[in-house]
Amino acid sequence: MNRKVIFSLLILIVLALVGYFAYLKLFPSRDVGSGQAKNERRILYWTDPMLPGDRSDRPGKSPMGMERTPVYADQAESSAAGSLDEKGYYTCPMHPSVHQDRPGACPVCGMALVKKTQAQEASVEEISNLQRVSLSPTQRVIANVATAAVSRSDVDKEISAVGVVDFAEPLQAKVAARFDGRIERLYVNFTGAHVNKGDPLFELHSPDLISAEQEIILAVNAAKDSTTSDPNQQQLLEAARERLHVHFGMTHEQIAGLEKEQTVTETVTFRSPISGTVISKDVQAGQYVNEGMLLYQLADLSRVWVYLDAYERDVPFIKLNHPVRITAESYSNKVFTGKVTFIAPVIDPETRTIRVRTEFANPNGDLKPQMYVRAQIHVPSRNTLTIPASAVMYTGKKNIVWVEVKENTFEPREVVLGIISGQSVEVLSGLQEREKIVSSGGFMIESESQLQQPAGGAVGGHQQ
Repeated sequence: MNRKVIFSLLILIVLALVGYFAYLKLFPSRDVGSGQAKNERRILYWTDPMLPGDRSDRPGKSPMGMERTPVYADQAESSAAGSLDEKGYYTCPMHPSVHQDRPGACPVCGMALVKKTQAQEASVEEISNLQRVSLSPTQRVIANVATAAVSRSDVDKEISAVGVVDFAEPLQAKVAARFDGRIERLYVNFTGAHVNKGDPLFELHSPDLISAEQEIILAVNAAKDSTTSDPNQQQLLEAARERLHVHFGMTHEQIAGLEKEQTVTETVTFRSPISGTVISKDVQAGQYVNEGMLLYQLADLSRVWVYLDAYERDVPFIKLNHPVRITAESYSNKVFTGKVTFIAPVIDPETRTIRVRTEFANPNGDLKPQMYVRAQIHVPSRNTLTIPASAVMYTGKKNIVWVEVKENTFEPREVVLGIISGQSVEVLSGLQEREKIVSSGGFMIESESQLQQPAGGAVGGHQQ
């Protein structure tokens, strides 16, 4: 009987010990005797070990379909001790449960992860770091990346345009019939003839002219016969003189000769008002003409206008008095120099060009009206920030330059360009003097940035 009792007690003791150790195994943070928490292992979150950055506040399956395991506080503290960044983590704006210790793509939706500090905000510098591209020395050599410093230099620009020669409007004159009559004689009877100022053009006969001449002869004789100075006679004489000069086109010398000779002339001679070339003749000898009828058009070709069509993109650079050089097919080895005298206020909606008027001296008459020419408008040089033209990457809406912010680390920078002169480009904004920019190999850096950035991310802020 005693042996059975002792054996039973031993069995109970063994079972109790087994139960005790089993309890400690399952609940290591509990003190069996007191029921108080002792060395409690607090679970921070649940994660999938095969999916870096995966976190959840409850057990379950990860986006990859694996069961999540708990991560305890003491494990997180030990791993955090060796971490280089204890101030934040990278997470997905659409899936806040995703946490990673480095940039990358969201495992759920593929969006670029952003860094969150303890205040849940990413600094400007951190966002900038996401745009940067780092190359190893070997990669840089293979990509043939070369840099150049942003510097100041004098840049000028030559704007190419085409145009046509035309008459200078202030140097044109029209000769019309002053009164009704008949053309008695033509002194200049063909288009293209050269005339000097004062040369006779034609003689015009008119009964009205004869009457006006007779009136002035009578007025002169009446003034001479008057024994007293009659103001009315003098007024009539002056009115007759003015009528012959203004209406009939007689010169003061012709009127003085008429008063002296007392002889009526049946015709009046019309003379050229300018020196130039006859560009139009619309009259024949013996033709009857009416008052105001256009008979001759004259133009002085010693100076001509050249109308150029400049592209819309060149409008900001063209200014008045800018020097212009033109060449014509007829004179392939001769260069004519002039200047800009007028810029049209409206752009042609069909050709997207602007009309620019230039003026040229033409003493020998080499430039003929309606002659086609090629022009170069010279934009004067100015001291400004410049970079090599090869450094600019044109994305369609923006101009991007890669800047070396530190050794072998580059970031994209949007720039506003000005004059493009040969192999140099003026920079209006976006860069500072002495900054180092990539002059060659920029496209290789762009390709590398696509590999380093997460899927769906906008590289350098210039993806469209």
